This record gives sequence, C-alpha cells and structure tokens, in this order.
Amino acid sequence: MTFEPNETVKQGGISVKTENIFPVIKKWLYSEKEIFLRELVSNACDAVNKLKRLSSLGETSLDENEVFLVTVTLDEDENTLTVSDNGIGMTAEEVEKYIGNIALSGAADFIEQYEKGDNAGGIIGHFGLGFYSAFMVADTVEIITKSYTDAPAVHWTLNDSGEYTAAVYAEEKSRGTDIILHINEEGKEYLKEAKCRAILDKYCAFMPVDIFLSVAGKDEKDASPINDTHPLWLKRPSECTNEEYKDFYQKVFRDYREPLFQIHLDADYPLNFKGILYFPSIKNEYDTLEGQVKLYYNQVFVADNLKEVIPEYLLMLRGVLDCPELPLNVSRSYLQNSGYVAKISQHITKKVADKVISLFNNSREDYEGFWKDIKIFLEYGALRDKKFYERVKKALLLTLTDGKHLSIDEYLEKAKDTHENTIYYTSDKIQQAQYVKLFEDKGIAVCELAGPLELEFISFIEAEQKVKFLRIDADTDILKADGEVYENETLVTLFQKVSGNDSLEVKFESLADEKVPALLTISEEERRFADMMKLYGNNLAGMTPPSGQKLILNSQNALVKALGEKGDTPFAESAAKQIFSLATLAQRQLSADELREFLSASYQTLAKALESNA
Repeated sequence: MTFEPNETVKQGGISVKTENIFPVIKKWLYSEKEIFLRELVSNACDAVNKLKRLSSLGETSLDENEVFLVTVTLDEDENTLTVSDNGIGMTAEEVEKYIGNIALSGAADFIEQYEKGDNAGGIIGHFGLGFYSAFMVADTVEIITKSYTDAPAVHWTLNDSGEYTAAVYAEEKSRGTDIILHINEEGKEYLKEAKCRAILDKYCAFMPVDIFLSVAGKDEKDASPINDTHPLWLKRPSECTNEEYKDFYQKVFRDYREPLFQIHLDADYPLNFKGILYFPSIKNEYDTLEGQVKLYYNQVFVADNLKEVIPEYLLMLRGVLDCPELPLNVSRSYLQNSGYVAKISQHITKKVADKVISLFNNSREDYEGFWKDIKIFLEYGALRDKKFYERVKKALLLTLTDGKHLSIDEYLEKAKDTHENTIYYTSDKIQQAQYVKLFEDKGIAVCELAGPLELEFISFIEAEQKVKFLRIDADTDILKADGEVYENETLVTLFQKVSGNDSLEVKFESLADEKVPALLTISEEERRFADMMKLYGNNLAGMTPPSGQKLILNSQNALVKALGEKGDTPFAESAAKQIFSLATLAQRQLSADELREFLSASYQTLAKALESNA
C-alpha cells in the first residue's frame, strides 16, 4: 500500500476472487448439503409469490384460472436435477444483478420496493445467496428464465470455478425459471426419488405453492402435490375442529395415538408468530424424555427441538412454530441472544399455563384423565420457573389411593377439621397397604407420591404454601383410639433384642385397629434425608433403618397382650421376631438378609405348629 504526499487515510473495498470463495460456498455455506433443495424450492415459491403480489398491486395481469406450481424433476440418465416455477421470472439485467453478485438479494429488493419492509407478501428467502447452495451438489448450474415483462428469455450457465456464459434463449420458453443442476459425483444420492422425496417432505411439506416431484420416464398423470399449502396453523383457532387437530398431528408426527390436547398459538404484533403445540400421549417412561417442535420460517422448515425457543420443562411437547421474524438460516448463537426468541418462549409458557388452567376449570374430568401423563412436566415446570408455578398452582393435582384426584387446596379444605395444613401420602400404596387402610378407615385421604421428582417437589410446595407433607409411616398420633395404654419393659427389651437395635425406641399406644399388633414409624425429616442420599448415589442408608425409627406396639392387640404375659422365653422371642419382621415388611422392602431370616423363622414356626398338633 502506498500513500500520496500528505495523505493519512486511504479508503477502498475488499476484493474477493470467485475462485477463492467457491470452495468456501461448497463446503461451508450450510451445515447439511440437503438444504440446497430447500433453498432452490424456496426461491421458486418466492418467484410465484412475487408475481401474485405484483398482480394484486395492478403491476401485471394474470389469467384467473392460472395454476401456480413448482416442479422438481430428477433425471438420472442426464445426471440433472431441475427446479422449475411459473413465477415472476428474470430479465438478463436481473440475472446479472442477483446471480452475478453473490452479496445481493432479489428478495430484499422486492420487499423494499413493494412491501414497504413489512414482509407482508410472505417472501421466503434471499435469491442471490440461496441459489449458490446448488454448488454443494453440482459442478455446473444452468438458469433458463423468462420475465413476466415478456423480455427475451435468458440462458445463463455457471460452473464451480465462477465462470459463466449468458445468452438469449432461442427456444420457446414460458414465463418462469428453470434451475438445472448438473450433479457432481458426491451428490448422486440426490437423484434418487426416495431421497429427494424425503428432503422435500422434511423441508417443504408446508410451502405456500404446490410442489410436484417428477422423475424422468415415469408416468406422472395422477401426481399430486407433496405439500400442504394451507397448513392448519394458518387458520384461526375458532375455525379448526378437534378432528383437524388430530389429523394434523398424526400426519406431521406419524403417531397413530391421539394427542392429549393442543394449544393453538396466534401471536400478533409485536411477536408475530403462529403455531400449534400438542401434549402427546405417553405410552412409557422413555416417551417423556423428548418431544419434537418443528420451527418454520414462512412455512419453510428450519430446525426442530430448539431448546432456546421451547423451555426445557416443555421439551416433551410436539408441534410446529412458524416465526417469520427469525432468519431462515438461524443459528443457535442467534437464538441464545435474541430478545425476540426470549419473548416467544415466555409467550409459549404463558399459553401452556392458560390452557392447563382452562382445562382444570372447564373440563375437569378430561383433565384428571390425562393428569398422569402431564404430571411430571407440570411439577418440573413449577420447580424450574416460579412464574409458571404461580400460573398453574391451582391445577396441580394430588392422586389419591382410591384413584380420585384433588387439588392441593381441595385436599387442605377437607383436612382442616382433622389434620389442618397436613397432607398425608404414601410412596408405595401396595407396600404400605396396611398403613393406607388404617388411614382410610379413619376417613383420612392419602395421596400417592411415587415419582422421581416428588422429594424435591413436596419440599418446594411446603415452602411456597406453608403446608406439611407426612408419609403415613411418619405419624401414628392420628391413628390413636381411646383405650388403656400399658407399659411393659420386658417387651421393650425383647423387641430391642430381636430388632438387633439396642437403642430402638419402643412405645405402647392404643390404635384404632385392634388387629394390627405393631407399626414402625420414622420421622419425615430423617427418612427424607435417607431418600436424598439414595437419590444422589450415596447409599449410606441402604436397607438398614435410619436411627429415628420407632416401634409402636398396639396395647389393644390380643397378640401383644399375650406376648407380654409370656415374658422373656424362647417362644416369646420367636414370636416377637415375627411381629417385628411383619411390621418392617408393611413399611418397606426387606433386605436380602432380612428376607432370608424372615422366611427361615416362618418355616420354623410352621414346623413347631405342626409338631404341637401332631
């Protein structure tokens, strides 16, 4: 660089040679080669939409019976893939301007001139750059185009070195554009009908112009478009039927099951996006891991499962979002830093919460029917997002052991006369069936909390709503009945001995059910701590009882009374061991050693009973 005398600043422009930029285009323009077909078909749809827009503005006239379409033609013999449209076409000057200049966009110019910058015409892409994606699979590309202005047709040919020829197209040519790709060796797979159809189905299933796939030499007289030009999300929610929602879901996600319910999104200014989100039916625990939300840009598929758009606790949703304010070639870094995306995410969260509350208030029976499918997501959402919790807390349900459902507020209202601000629950209604029956016999509702989030969730609810959750083996005071309670130190020593725990606290109480000889209890705090240790992989608790365990002996039970009279004898010790094992079994699963001892003692008891009756 040289400077003239007294010159301190020099201005100019960066020069990039085509032979340098073409290798970059071929390798790095898009992350996946198959996107070239999306780009070319999008451009073809734009050409049609531009022509329709000009017609609506009176810039040109069209036959009222005009049928617009885009055709993708495969010819393996000729080694070509052709994308054709009957849209606006181009003049020689426009080809030179928009194709000969990689940086310029015909779509941007058109929007500025005819749409006043608001994208009202649904223009999809940026024709200059999108066209060059063809060179990811082709070594030569031809353009044959005729403008709506009736200017002479143009035949323009470009190779992957950046060299082109341009001439008047001498043959007959109707209005529109043909893009002919001469496929290179690495792109041969895109000449296969199945491969091409799969790409079109993925990226172009809802583009706004009918798209046909044609194979050279194949009879196409009964061909039908591969796309739906008026997808359901473009309709107003009030115009859609439940049957349409179900059909759309099954078509898009190829799921034979019906979704639980859907949320139709139609956000106007300033967000400007549409979509439909579905809560899918869950058939097993693995279904809950991830859903599939497809992101579209003016009906063109962009990506799916973008965690930046859908809050993580709603990722099991399935659906579509059409966001014309996002760039077509959206990146994750853009999404992570976009205020528009953050507002979309907030809007979706609010709409999901609104739908949940609406179902709870207006369709309670249906809502309770699929509560088990959505329970974990709403609870996780409540834990992750305080605003979401505040919106849905009224609709968070408790599932009772009899299969009925109550909201937390409803449960507390029923409990205020017997156990105010306390919710009793079981972590295993089968294992803890004896406790469940004792509570239900007293008219006390017990809910089931057996999911992976329950420990964290109930702690959260306790803090937020000032209530207390107690597992049914944590509190027997409510099961007490009137009756004489006696102390027997011999039994205390005996049960401490057979339990293998000299510090075991043994208490005598009068329980309502005289048939139950003994119950084991453990404080809620200590048991939760033990559960937490297991949850985080520290199996310190193992199968051994935590130190806060108590044994409650029922003073009203005949077996306990008789055992007290036997004193410290071998028979009394054997019976006490059985009683303790049965009380443990009613509370939790026995360890391997405990089970072996219990079975051995049971067999011995049976043998002695047979001998005594021989």
